[in-house]
Amino acid sequence: MEPGAIEVRGIGKAYKIHPSRRAKLAEWLTGGLARNHREAWAVRDVSFSVAPGEAVGIIGLNGAGKSTLLRILTGTTLPTEGSFECGGRISALLELGLGMHPEFDGWQNASLSCQLMGLSREEIDRALPWIREFSELGEHMEQPVRTYSTGMQVRLAFAVATCVRPDVLVVDEALSVGDAYFQHKSMARIRSFREEGTTLLFVTHDPGAVKALCDRAILLDAGRVMRDGAPDAVFDWYNAMIAQKEAGTLVEQFESARGVQTRSGNRKASFESVELHGSDGAPRRVFRSGEHARISCSFAAERISKWPTVGFLLRDRLGNDVFGTNTWALATPPPDGLHPAASGNLVEFGLPLHLGVGTYSITLALHAHRAHVEANYDWWDRAIVFQVVKGDEPDFTGVVSLPVRAQFVPQIVFADVAPADGAAPSRDADRASEAAAADGDEPGPGGEPGDRT
Repeated sequence: MEPGAIEVRGIGKAYKIHPSRRAKLAEWLTGGLARNHREAWAVRDVSFSVAPGEAVGIIGLNGAGKSTLLRILTGTTLPTEGSFECGGRISALLELGLGMHPEFDGWQNASLSCQLMGLSREEIDRALPWIREFSELGEHMEQPVRTYSTGMQVRLAFAVATCVRPDVLVVDEALSVGDAYFQHKSMARIRSFREEGTTLLFVTHDPGAVKALCDRAILLDAGRVMRDGAPDAVFDWYNAMIAQKEAGTLVEQFESARGVQTRSGNRKASFESVELHGSDGAPRRVFRSGEHARISCSFAAERISKWPTVGFLLRDRLGNDVFGTNTWALATPPPDGLHPAASGNLVEFGLPLHLGVGTYSITLALHAHRAHVEANYDWWDRAIVFQVVKGDEPDFTGVVSLPVRAQFVPQIVFADVAPADGAAPSRDADRASEAAAADGDEPGPGGEPGDRT
């Protein structure tokens, strides 16, 4: 198989759950004849392929089977069914502290881990100084790992896993316990590997990291693959799945001219229409950077009696969140003495589009209270897609234009001015006198420097 390629075919992993220790012992002593257990499948019928150099994010709720799948692919546990192939050298950062002896110091654990990775003695000797430098552990490398904090363990484990470029890099959620500085440093290291052609399998709950690093995302639920596709579309389904935990919530995903759209909610209230207007009131899909826009959305409220919270979220072309707010956060008062109508309720948001050149989408949210995870009526991803072109604002880098003022500050120069008779000596004269005294050139009684007799 080509280095960096991964092929997974019907992988499954079951764990035996015995009712008691006695039943487990009886089954073991009889060679399985006294069968008395049930099987709990952590992963079932998982199939996918990864091309060399591709980055794939694996996401899902806790208990979905993400870590079990990575353990199978890295060889730390065996599958119950199915098969897989991984080409080339695999380097993994799995559970915190996995593969490290608490009584060994940093050097010993680093050396042992490198041997387990298959490095030669010469490669290990070259890697150890780099591991110390990258992890920034310094003198702590001489201390037992049991004295390390969780962040220090992550630093050592990541430095060891990335001391040489692997063909496949597998990263579980261990990086989430590190400090922000080391997370940025680690992400930069991962990006450099990606540029050199390393295949990446990345497990995290951070949508920003997946969208920034990965070409694809795979959503696992109850050990099975639910979605496999572009990160923004898969995360839309993932967010809808979280909201679906409320009874009666519907989730649908469909293709449209605006791309893959996901819509979820219990439909006690729902959006009827949405439009994006320019400052002249006309519907628009292209704006110049800095122009004013108005989002108008109409909703029906057939099964609720209180005014809901209405919100919007701007996302860039990669699906990264740019800005979002809602009527709860803005403390928008509803019409006095009125209940929402069965249909035709209108909400408008006005805002200046201080955005960089590019394509953006608007996601709408209709829910109770502060956030849509509490009582989600209707969540509509990519309800509108629009474009921002260059405007009259100065050139800038990024997705948001901020009001900035810049000026050169002139230096203040003190001129040497001789003091008038009776006037106080200048600050420069005082400094010169102090310097002369320090050099031993203070005038003596005779008026000559150094004449003290």
